[in-house]
Amino acid sequence: MAKASGMGDGAVCPGCGGRRTWGFYEVGGVPVHSVLQMRTREMAVGYARGDIRLMFCEGCGFVFNGAYDGGLLAYGGECEEGQGFSATFGAFHRRLAEHLVERYGLRGKRILEIGCGKGDFLTLLCELGGNEGVGYDPAYVAGRFPEPRRGRAVFVAEDFTAASEVGSVDFVCCKMTLEHIEQTGAFAEMVAGALGGRGEAVVFFQVPETERVFGEGAFWEVYYEHSSYFGRASLRAVFERAGFVVEEVWVDYGGQYLMLSARVGGGQGERGAVERDEGAALGAMRAAVERFAEEGPTRVAVWREYFAEAHGRGEKVVLWGSSSRTVSFLTTLGLVEEVEYVVDINPYRQGTYMAGTGQAIVGPEFLREYRPGVVVVMNPIYRTEIEGSLRELGVEARVKTVE
Repeated sequence: MAKASGMGDGAVCPGCGGRRTWGFYEVGGVPVHSVLQMRTREMAVGYARGDIRLMFCEGCGFVFNGAYDGGLLAYGGECEEGQGFSATFGAFHRRLAEHLVERYGLRGKRILEIGCGKGDFLTLLCELGGNEGVGYDPAYVAGRFPEPRRGRAVFVAEDFTAASEVGSVDFVCCKMTLEHIEQTGAFAEMVAGALGGRGEAVVFFQVPETERVFGEGAFWEVYYEHSSYFGRASLRAVFERAGFVVEEVWVDYGGQYLMLSARVGGGQGERGAVERDEGAALGAMRAAVERFAEEGPTRVAVWREYFAEAHGRGEKVVLWGSSSRTVSFLTTLGLVEEVEYVVDINPYRQGTYMAGTGQAIVGPEFLREYRPGVVVVMNPIYRTEIEGSLRELGVEARVKTVE
């Protein structure tokens, strides 16, 4: 069945406050952290776990984890979420920054970034436009990136709250953070309040594009740290209800990221705005969710069979990429002995272990000695880059992509 029973149907939607919600996916005992560096195998396999119970809201198309407990998570300097060591991602980051600078005239402006990570994107925005920036993130680590050659960037290793003093800002950037926020409507209202009604100020948000995730049955892109999942309709609705006038909603990075830009409106947003898209965006999200509920278990079974057969043949299989999706992939499939190592080019991830299943995270050079038969690429957008690295290493392995 597409609509599962016994999953807390009728729970309050954090996006719109409605109760036309129903559960469609459930998995228990998953690691609550997937980017926190696990320094020992014992820490990795014994780390705190929680449950996922995905709920769909018929009113706004929002998807949320009805079993989420934010108190289980602790973000800080030991979190290592950066993707910037990839040339593919670095090129995308620069292109996005250049687009935002040109599109919104970000030259000599004041920029606030909420959830700035290690500060690389804010540094780039400041450098490209000679801007002044302030970034908030409890996971910020000082000195990871050099100061911008033009402009100025200041970082605060704390959560951004209503009490944060940022002064007047022209542009608010928030990338890959809103999906970690449980009460998304309240968060959007807080951002609007921080802008103080300045209608000329622009906000830019980036989140995972999850209509694709559900439509493709990509169970590996569902993990505990994400309490909220957005499609076009639900993302737009959150900001319109908070009083913003949404200017653009679009996708990028091979359809993996959903982007939104908006300005503060003249007051309360239009409550029924999402109804304009109900026949298209909202309906598409519902169809994707129903497909996920029906086909997700099949995807799980197919992958389990693949790894069982490879292990039975004695074939060495490694996964490339130690991201959150890899944690979800390994724990959902219950892979331990079937995969011994996970590769990552981020040197800060190397020498640590995968949360939940305990595989060692190694650098690409390790493959020269290990000589795997198969390299499973966890994100298809990096396949070309990874194949090039394998050629340089002289590693002749079959490449299989998770998609």
